[in-house]
Amino acid sequence: MLKLFYAFVFKLMGWKTEGAFPNNIKKYIVAVAPHTSNWDFIIGVLARSVLKVQKAKFLGKDSLFKPPFGWLFRTLGGYPVNRSKNNDMVQQVATIFDQHDEFILGLAPEGTRKKVEKLRTGFYYIAKKANVPIVPCGFDFARKTVVVGVPFYPTDNFEKDMEQLLQFYRKITGKNPEMGIQ
Repeated sequence: MLKLFYAFVFKLMGWKTEGAFPNNIKKYIVAVAPHTSNWDFIIGVLARSVLKVQKAKFLGKDSLFKPPFGWLFRTLGGYPVNRSKNNDMVQQVATIFDQHDEFILGLAPEGTRKKVEKLRTGFYYIAKKANVPIVPCGFDFARKTVVVGVPFYPTDNFEKDMEQLLQFYRKITGKNPEMGIQ
């Protein structure tokens, strides 16, 4: 019932979708960029219902999962992670993939809503380590469209793979365009 409500709100807000998530791939990373606003989270939660990926999870800093709102982030699909420098985040998340037959993980490659000059690379190395594809996705606020790209497996050519992703993201206008990746 909640799924229908989310879909209704998504459409009521004037949003639509372009592309679709693969239903023949059981594990993958959804790399969502540009991440320029808290609205990205809200649009993402609503879009999961429309795009039929309700089981998609997200990572959050472990402090978000403490009272009083920790229960909410878990209910919405959150996985707490310890982001301290002493933890191997790539291995931590690859292990989560290994523990599930089906696992879809949404990440913001920028790692923040602030202006960044380049994408962080953890999502890329998680995909390589877990042997799962990356599905690029963007919330285009200019067109009120959630855009889903074609899945691809990272190769051994990091620069080429990142350029492929950046070509996709350069077409997306975030809520605060001046904060987006160039």
